[in-house]
Amino acid sequence: MGKSIQWDLERLRVFVTVVQQGSLTRTAVMLGLPQPAISRQISRLETECGGRLFHRTGRGVTLTQLGETLLPRIASLLHEAGELSAQLEGGSQLPGGEVRLGALPSLYMVLIVPLFFELREAFPAIRLQVFEGSAGQIDQWLANGFVDLGLPYRYAKSQSDADPLVQVSSYVIGVPGSELTSEPTVRFAALHEQSLVLPGAPSGVRLTLDQMARQAGITLNVALEADSTQIQKAVARLGGAYAVLPAHAAAEEVAAGQLQRSRIVDPEFNRTIVLGMTAARPASRATRQVARTIREVFSRNRDYWERSGGDVLSH
Repeated sequence: MGKSIQWDLERLRVFVTVVQQGSLTRTAVMLGLPQPAISRQISRLETECGGRLFHRTGRGVTLTQLGETLLPRIASLLHEAGELSAQLEGGSQLPGGEVRLGALPSLYMVLIVPLFFELREAFPAIRLQVFEGSAGQIDQWLANGFVDLGLPYRYAKSQSDADPLVQVSSYVIGVPGSELTSEPTVRFAALHEQSLVLPGAPSGVRLTLDQMARQAGITLNVALEADSTQIQKAVARLGGAYAVLPAHAAAEEVAAGQLQRSRIVDPEFNRTIVLGMTAARPASRATRQVARTIREVFSRNRDYWERSGGDVLSH
């Protein structure tokens, strides 16, 4: 009979923090501990788990196959422990505990910031943890249970695996005075052989644009592949290439006169921001409350989304 392992929750939290930070050094700074202490905790956990959890590289650490397998189970265990603590603290009837949310970087001001303040006011026992990532990353986090809720994009009307919140138009984004952004709208065919900065395949944006280009009989000249919205906007702002983004992703730069936009038409390229919930474990009261609050924030900001060429689908 194998020896029973007494799991140390703090050691498991160190493991998850290393995954988030991708570096033992950054984890040490984050937790206020010396790096050797972090290394000892990970080594002890690897001994308990019977194998290496991380590959050490010159840039930090990445998960091994064993680490990938154990991550959702460990995240779920920490989640349940947080739920139990929240339930016992003060006998509060309000939902409480940690809720992990995966969100697109472009939503930081229109959703994440107001969501934080609203939850802090109405549900102070809920501890929100936000992870920014691409749509593909968020889908992966939802699938393996790393996050409780996710806000990725969907591109096809038939995709109904998540709750649609708002449909947004796509725009060509360029430097002020640029040819493609000189009018309020631009035909998709005008992108033919123009220098573009786009996410790399197999992102949903890239696959959809490539399909549209084939149907329109045009060639997309991808001068730079970059998944980062910040990189795409920076290249567009310096006149290196055009980006293809929803209005809210470049709203600040357009308002400041740093970028100019033109909505893509004939055909339009729409994407839908959806709210997904992990199926890796049952949703807690806190998770369900955060989901409700997210829908309310989107609904209250209906005017903003309509000004940005969007259509709020959440009620």
